Amino acid sequence: MEKKIGRRQALQGLAASAASLALPAALAQGASGKPLRVVVGFTAGGAADVMTRIIAKGLAAELGQQVIVDNKPGADGIISAQEVMRAPADGSTILMGTNTAMVAVPSLRPNPPYDPFKAFTPISSAGEFSMFLAVPASLPVKNLAEFLDLVAANPGKYSSASSNSAAELAMLQLLSTRGIKVVNARYKGDAPAFTDLVSGQIHMMFSTGTLTPTYVKEGKIKALVTLLPKRSPLLPDVPTASELGIGKLTITPWAGFFGPAGMPADVTEKLSAGLRAALARPDVREQLVGQGFSSYGMTPAEFTAFFKRQYDGFVATVRENNVKFD
Repeated sequence: MEKKIGRRQALQGLAASAASLALPAALAQGASGKPLRVVVGFTAGGAADVMTRIIAKGLAAELGQQVIVDNKPGADGIISAQEVMRAPADGSTILMGTNTAMVAVPSLRPNPPYDPFKAFTPISSAGEFSMFLAVPASLPVKNLAEFLDLVAANPGKYSSASSNSAAELAMLQLLSTRGIKVVNARYKGDAPAFTDLVSGQIHMMFSTGTLTPTYVKEGKIKALVTLLPKRSPLLPDVPTASELGIGKLTITPWAGFFGPAGMPADVTEKLSAGLRAALARPDVREQLVGQGFSSYGMTPAEFTAFFKRQYDGFVATVRENNVKFD
């Protein structure tokens, strides 16, 4: 899962964040005796990159260790995942992985490049990217119930859009609660999809927190539900799926940290504790909220269980709806 950051403050802070990660060499370098390298499968300036740099700065402070963010974009995160998969399992190289590389790639490709449960060691979650159900402002609905009633009563009239696999599958999960099927158009990003959404050429999409609040405040779209576990401070009036009694919506774009397979338990726990402490820092939390990212850490065991639930839910939705991905 990836999206572009449009906030000037975030972009201006990239250089400062990157520079702050290069701490003095005299600091302890952890069990491996090396700096900690965090590999990211997206380009600099995107949400995943900015989020990782914010967390990495806090992690460096918590561990007293040099932390380097290394961008290895491309191939839906495969390049970055394989970089970490082949790295020494000594705690010196970890992956910032999202649902794209860790769930979509291994579950949907005919010949998966890796088994995410065998090739990696789960360390800690990072949290979830904001995702909202967005519809055109012109659509005559005020809430999710009215929206589902409208679409169900007019089969074949309405269409959806998606810019990533999580968004597409979340829409399938939502519509399946009423037995609704619509034609989905795939876009390369939220921005072009919003153009068609605002104009009414498409009628629904699960969109990220980067652009959605701006379009809502400008009166161009309506946001009917968020997939976050709690209401987003970016759009506090938008209810969660659980508030509306829709417990089936299990797919959401998330991020977490993984090491290579076979990483020692003590090293894994040290990194997990550092990440959890970093995510609990007020300065880190505040910056992540500003990026529309709901942050929370997990123990390795908790993250492993979360990861498996996400993977199983993703695969089940694909099979139930006979989804085919290119």
